Amino acid sequence: MKDIEIARNAKLKNINEITRRLDIPEEYVEQYGKYKAKISLYYYEQIKKKNNGKLILVTAINPTPLGEGKTTTSIGLCDGLNKIGKKAILALREPSLGPVFGIKGGATGGGYSQVAPMEEINLHFTGDIHAITSANNLLSAMIDNHIFHGNELGIERVVWNRCLDLNDRKLRKVEIGLSNEKNMTSREDHFDITVASEIMAILCLATDIKDLKRRLGNIIIGYDKRENKITAKDLKAEGALTVLLKDAINPNIVQTIENNPAIIHGGPFANIAHGCNSIIATKMALKLGEYVVTEAGFGADLGAEKFLNIKCRKLETFPDAVVIVATLRALKYHGGATKEEASEENLNALEIGIKNLMKHIENIQLFGLNPIVAINKFTTDTEKELQLLKEKLEGKIEYSLLENWAKGGEGAADLANKICRICEKEHTFKNTYELSDTTKDKIEKVAKKIYGASNVEYSEEAEKQIADIEKNNVQVPVCIAKTQYSFSDDDKNLLCDKPFTIHITSAEYKAGAEFIVVKTGKVMTMPGLPKVPSAENIDLDENGNIVGIF
Repeated sequence: MKDIEIARNAKLKNINEITRRLDIPEEYVEQYGKYKAKISLYYYEQIKKKNNGKLILVTAINPTPLGEGKTTTSIGLCDGLNKIGKKAILALREPSLGPVFGIKGGATGGGYSQVAPMEEINLHFTGDIHAITSANNLLSAMIDNHIFHGNELGIERVVWNRCLDLNDRKLRKVEIGLSNEKNMTSREDHFDITVASEIMAILCLATDIKDLKRRLGNIIIGYDKRENKITAKDLKAEGALTVLLKDAINPNIVQTIENNPAIIHGGPFANIAHGCNSIIATKMALKLGEYVVTEAGFGADLGAEKFLNIKCRKLETFPDAVVIVATLRALKYHGGATKEEASEENLNALEIGIKNLMKHIENIQLFGLNPIVAINKFTTDTEKELQLLKEKLEGKIEYSLLENWAKGGEGAADLANKICRICEKEHTFKNTYELSDTTKDKIEKVAKKIYGASNVEYSEEAEKQIADIEKNNVQVPVCIAKTQYSFSDDDKNLLCDKPFTIHITSAEYKAGAEFIVVKTGKVMTMPGLPKVPSAENIDLDENGNIVGIF
């Protein structure tokens, strides 16, 4: 049975039953239909003195075209914890329409480990991403309107991009202002995908509505002739932007198909943004559950690194356990097997590919945290391959074989029990770098310690940008934009078995998000569609049901 059919056949409960189970008063719940709702951020003030539950971070090896099942594992683990009698809650990111209609498809899990209503979550959901798109583009409109009406602020160089929540490579570079109207001047502009917008990052890192407005006002939109920064507050835009986001800042609550609570809020990508759900949602979940299962985007070199070095500093806590998800098929792909070969027994490719997993394990341990490996089991896995992996892991790290795709929470019960034990172990968390380090030191510590690079090179533009950042003594984290497929900045270099260099192309201080975006290699902030996009298979059937989302 297809994922969409499993989700559609699930016996969902009215969302009020889910919120009542969490003892959330009705006055703080705003329903969006029968099966989804928003929880007022003001509810956090009522529960903030409660003790935190245990925080479990789910991450993975570098992704492959074969899929690893990180979200499926997160959902299965939450269901598994509830299955063994624990009060567990999910805290996930929202899907972006770009991947849904692009190459990845939906982001609500798979098989019998899904969040629902699946189609609605994958599409417009409660409108959060649309609100972010509108706020981003309102700011763009206000910038160009200000210039049109005389440019009192003396904006010489605009650095704020427009955005759209779809993959469209033609929008990476555009020319605007071509109508030949009086006072209209044309200029080059760029579109980012909405999940790479600084406003998405701001929404996810803000602690309350006041902090949201402050951060929005601090957005740097451009510079004058003397290279003095001009902000959204200078344009008097922060109030209107806050109004557009007043509902979007409230976390969304839905349920797994086993009727366990799932808070889904915020959706920055991890390859081009910071890859974590919102601070508000995670904080709220920690007060509502004994265990909170959250995930960070793509592999641990991206999502987990940013979760731990960026989000945890604002969250003021850190994970009690970390799950690293892998499949034998994906490990074989990292070992040089083709997609077809990865579905067949190949001990040599597996042994080589396990090096990718071992590096991710080492990285999590560098943070002082206790990881466990979760292997999503496939029918193509052979006993010899499983034995090889066990031999590599035994005595070094705990592991669990997962069957939750086929069996739901029951198939993740072993992982759930092991996670409970790991959460009680002592650990001493430490960041990769100090905020007082120079920008280059931060970049190089991540590149060398986490990626395993031997060297870091900077473009002439990046050197100038970093020098400007250093003049202002900015003490914030770095958010490195890099390909998700490799530890290096080359998406074809999967093995990383020879010394490699990370190439820094640009660095930009995002004053609203309060981090420095560092771009590497050929990474793009506006993805393109593949040759055969998922959009070609998405449709309505004769009964009005959505088909083709997977």
